[in-house]
Amino acid sequence: MAVFVALGAFLMTLFGGWTAQRVTDRRHLVLGLAGGLMLGVVGLDLLPEALEAAGRRVFGVPLALLLFVAGFLVAHLVERLLAVRRAAHGAGDERAPQVGLTAAAAMVGHSLMDGVAIGAAFQVGEAMGLTVALAVIAHDFADGFNTYTLASLYGNTRTKAIAMLVADALAPVAGAASTLLVTIPVGLLGGYLGFFGGALLYLAAAEILPEAHHTHPARSTLLCTVAGAGFIWLVVGIAH
Repeated sequence: MAVFVALGAFLMTLFGGWTAQRVTDRRHLVLGLAGGLMLGVVGLDLLPEALEAAGRRVFGVPLALLLFVAGFLVAHLVERLLAVRRAAHGAGDERAPQVGLTAAAAMVGHSLMDGVAIGAAFQVGEAMGLTVALAVIAHDFADGFNTYTLASLYGNTRTKAIAMLVADALAPVAGAASTLLVTIPVGLLGGYLGFFGGALLYLAAAEILPEAHHTHPARSTLLCTVAGAGFIWLVVGIAH
């Protein structure tokens, strides 16, 4: 049942990526919306879940928040190292495709954990499983949208971006299937969500949104960002 329900997440993810592909003539609006979606996912979905799952404190600070900061710093460090490497080889300020693929791979990992969450919830009960699945399916549109956008933004080919999108769509199904064999500790899952949230926030704030406003500093771009965050708020509210 968990794997069957996860197929809904598979379809919703593909639909989100398809939408990102179809609006390339309004790239600044796509990036503005993606930035808002990512901000909403981090602040309204990932962080609350991480704090609840990994509730213990380390020197007075919740572990999830420490890992959140660590994720932000690691994303910044990786991007800087890649930028320095490319500059040393005469690539100037061009974006490193590896950053986009790494970010998209992180989205795939997040989707895998979504599938695990569906499977674990069905182990508790069918009603709980359907509730969690609804939440996952609702925000997987944003996951697919962001996965394709992240991969393509950094100069990767359309083929690679689609490959990452398909991997992201399959991940929830694989995650749900894995719960038939293993169960991931809740604390470990919470720590992962915190770390991933920090990395995702860095990409949204330092890369996606500045790029969206670089060539088209329009009011419509800002409205798309607000709409993206508002959409995630609506999804979270309905799911809970």
